[in-house]
Amino acid sequence: MIRTVPSITISNYVKGQTLNYEQPESPNVSLKIDQGKYFAFEVKKVDEYQSDLNLMNDWSEDGGEQMKIAVDTDILGSVYSDADANNAGNTAGKISGNIDLGSAVTPLAVTKANILDVLVDYGTVLDEQSVPESNRWVVLPAKACGLIKKSDLKDASLAGDGTSILRNGRVGMIDRFTVYSSNNVNVAGGEYDVIFGHKSGITFAGQITEMEELPNPNDFGRLVRSLFVYGFETIKPESIGHSVITIG
Repeated sequence: MIRTVPSITISNYVKGQTLNYEQPESPNVSLKIDQGKYFAFEVKKVDEYQSDLNLMNDWSEDGGEQMKIAVDTDILGSVYSDADANNAGNTAGKISGNIDLGSAVTPLAVTKANILDVLVDYGTVLDEQSVPESNRWVVLPAKACGLIKKSDLKDASLAGDGTSILRNGRVGMIDRFTVYSSNNVNVAGGEYDVIFGHKSGITFAGQITEMEELPNPNDFGRLVRSLFVYGFETIKPESIGHSVITIG
């Protein structure tokens, strides 16, 4: 069970009045842990003796990294479709209704000249949903992050940082968004499904349930296997945005 944050009522105050105290309740959301990924490999004793590497440890570490990529791809490839209708499409904006986030039919062309304007528009979409300004995030493909580094933010003074992002290599925070670069953003035909939002929008839980090393019953050596189970769900669609972009 996942506890969510209740919405607190704001009331007008008159001097000397008796205050009414509400009793907030944190609604529980059931999160199904219904996804699983695993890796399994064998380390032959002959290979282990002949190698100057610790094959089991090195391969296990790589398996863990590949596991992260697989889970990220799963999440980024599906949750964008859960975004509130006002937070997606060519006429996004709950209040304005005229913010172009791109769509599968008419994607938004992003270049180094407009990438910062696009991020500001993402922020405006969340603003119109009264989403908190802290803990906002956006996941961009690496090429889009490259456009940011080529934009006006390459000037440290414009970015408000002491060091240019070209020198420190970090994109960091832009217009209240923590910017993440990922090669796992869903893409088809050059159109990227960019996701942005607030931490309250999506819930996730996962754990490694098994990490085993076994003797190989059919050969000299060892077997290594690991199981990771997880689940995720969009619990506040209004806190999630979806933008379909092409990169110029």
